[in-house]
Amino acid sequence: MKICANLSLLFTELPLLERVGAAAAAGFDGVEIQFPYEVPAGEMRDALHAAGLPLVLINLPAGDFMQGGAGLAAVPEREAEFTAALEQALEYARVVKPLFLNVLAGRLVPGLEREQALATLTERLRRVAEVFAGEGVIVLTEAINDLDMPGFLLNTPEHLLDMLARVARPNLAAQLDLYHMARMGLDPAGCMRQLAGHIGHVQFADAPGRGEPGSGTLDFPAALRALEEIGYSGWLGAEYRPTGSTAESLGWLSKWQAG
Repeated sequence: MKICANLSLLFTELPLLERVGAAAAAGFDGVEIQFPYEVPAGEMRDALHAAGLPLVLINLPAGDFMQGGAGLAAVPEREAEFTAALEQALEYARVVKPLFLNVLAGRLVPGLEREQALATLTERLRRVAEVFAGEGVIVLTEAINDLDMPGFLLNTPEHLLDMLARVARPNLAAQLDLYHMARMGLDPAGCMRQLAGHIGHVQFADAPGRGEPGSGTLDFPAALRALEEIGYSGWLGAEYRPTGSTAESLGWLSKWQAG
């Protein structure tokens, strides 16, 4: 089982570049970073090489999304901003070589019809997939719970399957986050079975609280069994907020890696 540390939430006791080496020292197999763009791509590449870790995933720049805004991908009038974000991600990815690029759907703009937002998202995901196909990168989009992020456009496995069908590109896949499914009141194991054959990447945190495994009530053994049942052999991204220090939160890691 390949497990990567999400450096946007883990090892935040350290500057971003130093987190790469810390993840390697802790025993992670790779790293993912939500928005690495504050660090020059060459410096990030060098840190990855020094640590001997692959960069599993980055996100496409998302505009004002992390500040509570709608983001870029499903807002028709933000075409120029989206194009600039795509160009920035492409330039960065050509240096750091991520395996996956995640495109956040964003929030529905008040006054915009949902179907119009979905049509915009479809066109833009198709464009990103076509651009990154030439780079050998798998493009992802994910469902996020609407309790933590009210108004987020994609919330369920059904939403993901619908979007994958609309875009219809072979290098577009679903990113499944066990935490978000649990927050929606869904069974994460059941969601995996529903998305079997369409999952490119899996992330996890316990629920409620979004802490490390064991800090909440999510049934991780059942979830891991479901992954095995559907034949998923990809990465698991640890995207949680440690309840203490990162080091203190890693009691689960060696057990999971041992299978």
